[in-house]
Amino acid sequence: MSAGTLTSPAALDERPGTGDRRPSLLRLTGVELRKLADTRAGLWLLIVIALTAVAIVTVQLFVAPAEEQTFRPFFESTLLPVGVLLPVLGILSVTSEWSQRTALTTFALVPARHRVVLAKLAAVVVAALLSVVASIAVAAAGTVVADLTGGAGTWSVPGALLWHAAVLQVANVLIGIAFGLLLGSTPLAIVLYFVLPTVWSVLGEMVAALRKPAEWLDTAVTMTPLFSAEVTGGQWARLGTSLLLWLVAPLVAGLVRTMRREVS
Repeated sequence: MSAGTLTSPAALDERPGTGDRRPSLLRLTGVELRKLADTRAGLWLLIVIALTAVAIVTVQLFVAPAEEQTFRPFFESTLLPVGVLLPVLGILSVTSEWSQRTALTTFALVPARHRVVLAKLAAVVVAALLSVVASIAVAAAGTVVADLTGGAGTWSVPGALLWHAAVLQVANVLIGIAFGLLLGSTPLAIVLYFVLPTVWSVLGEMVAALRKPAEWLDTAVTMTPLFSAEVTGGQWARLGTSLLLWLVAPLVAGLVRTMRREVS
């Protein structure tokens, strides 16, 4: 055997494809998507979200006037209940790492914590978009049933409404994950997610001095136009301002906390 035929370790390291063995962000996102349904709480939450949309449309088929049994009312009616539950899914996606004690394994396999957080953000965004697709499917099924049972059964819907629905659900689930990152505790994050905006809404209605700021900082007010097909520039500005408070600020603070949090 000739010594010239041997390959040194250094040469092996220089071969293409061996320099970076980290899992891609796409693969990490796929893992995080699977995690959303891995826990019992996450799985049941997904089931409840789906059943809620079906139940809302079913009730409309029985109680709504025939002329209102169309695709658009069916679709719009599913957005609010689904949007209320989606943030809980976002919270669970991050807090379950600590409550289920999987953070040690996760961050050992992927030491760059920001990549894990990015994958979780991408996963919940995909889940939110899939919820819009599910709402469309449920509304379409309701429209078919309405057409067969004497309802109007019409399919007219502005394309902008579908885009606004996607923005609404993505914003909702990202607010949830922001609270989860910041607080790190499932019960605390869920309680404060529901309590703080509600208290702010009540104060905005009761205190005259807060009514004007509430128009810019209360998501219950700023997100309402997304349920319609027309949103003005001023309404987009108010929505963006409220998201700075309820989404961007806790998300940045939560990311910093996650980067520094001790894993035990």
